[in-house]
Amino acid sequence: MSSSEILPSNIILNPEDRIFPEFSLTKLLHSVFDPTEGCRICILTDFEEPSKEMRRFQFLQSPEKFPVQAKAYKEFFCKLRDGVMHELGMSGGEMFAYHDTNGSNLDMKDECFDVDGSSLSLDQKIYPEYDIILCISDWSATAPLTAKCKDFGFRGATMHGLNDIILNSGLSVDYNQVSSDAEKLRLAMTGADEIEIDFTLDDSRTLTVKLFLDGQEAQKSHGLCKGKAPDIANLPAGEVYFVPVDAVGQFPMKYHDGTLGLLDVKDRNIYRSTLIEGDQVIIDEHNERLKDDPVTGTLGELGFGTQVLPASGADIQDEKVLGTCHLATGRDDHLGGDIIPEMFKTHQNSTHDDILFAPHKTPNFNISQVRMKRGEQFEIIIENFKPSQYLINALSQ
Repeated sequence: MSSSEILPSNIILNPEDRIFPEFSLTKLLHSVFDPTEGCRICILTDFEEPSKEMRRFQFLQSPEKFPVQAKAYKEFFCKLRDGVMHELGMSGGEMFAYHDTNGSNLDMKDECFDVDGSSLSLDQKIYPEYDIILCISDWSATAPLTAKCKDFGFRGATMHGLNDIILNSGLSVDYNQVSSDAEKLRLAMTGADEIEIDFTLDDSRTLTVKLFLDGQEAQKSHGLCKGKAPDIANLPAGEVYFVPVDAVGQFPMKYHDGTLGLLDVKDRNIYRSTLIEGDQVIIDEHNERLKDDPVTGTLGELGFGTQVLPASGADIQDEKVLGTCHLATGRDDHLGGDIIPEMFKTHQNSTHDDILFAPHKTPNFNISQVRMKRGEQFEIIIENFKPSQYLINALSQ
């Protein structure tokens, strides 16, 4: 921030300056799902071999192999049974395992297993029987559960990649405040016509991608599923997002092995990747996938974080950090978009994959500036991974 900018006393931008309360499952469920009285609740998790690992909680014998599932057992299953359900007037508390999808937001197989190792149907025995479903898994299930909740009428939350940092920061906050802050930033950006993002690489090159939004109403992921209406919260929450109608330009992408590629975008689609540094094989594989199934390169989301949180190493929290933004490729039907699983060449391609831009994850390039055009209004949204004065003023209202 420059000396001419003023930071209101109620705004904290450094997560190290923020004091997070101790995690309370009672507080989390009450704030997210009120009312809970009379609700039946269960937990879903995923394994490659769910019949084996779920039987008599076999996975607890190897907690280092199944850290997310072990955390789901200790912090959710046990606490529900040890008094949280009674406090909130709930019943149930069972835990079930389904086949992992091995892909972000892929549709799930119908078969699941209980602690006795019995095979059950999600459609017949789980979705109709429970009012609140918590999915704590390795792979995100937000998209498929969003579709299922509308069919069966339940509410729920997805918390993939759960770890101690997320538990003690992103899940310990007051979600009424998270919702309020997300709404303030949503109002500051809703109706945007265009968003431009400048990326500055280590070699001083600047890449720019422009997202066309056509004045659409901004949406928010704010963590609240109050009332009785079917809905799925993606936790930790705290995001303002759009579904692009078009996109053009270039942006960098860091691949899973650290390879850095330059992505070319036209007509809302990534159509080519070029090596900046790293492994050319990774680039070639991506280009082959784009050629074989072009829908995998469709930009389906533009999102902005709204919370002050520490980096957790898991995108589910780190994309919610104020000053970061992300794009996503693939299906966007769960966000109100038009890219559905049936449009992909194969089921395994019908993922929704976030591309997060954050200092800890992409240190070899900087988001030098994000700009918004809304009618005749032009605003800077982010500079150097920090929220602009425009956003800070919106939060301080």
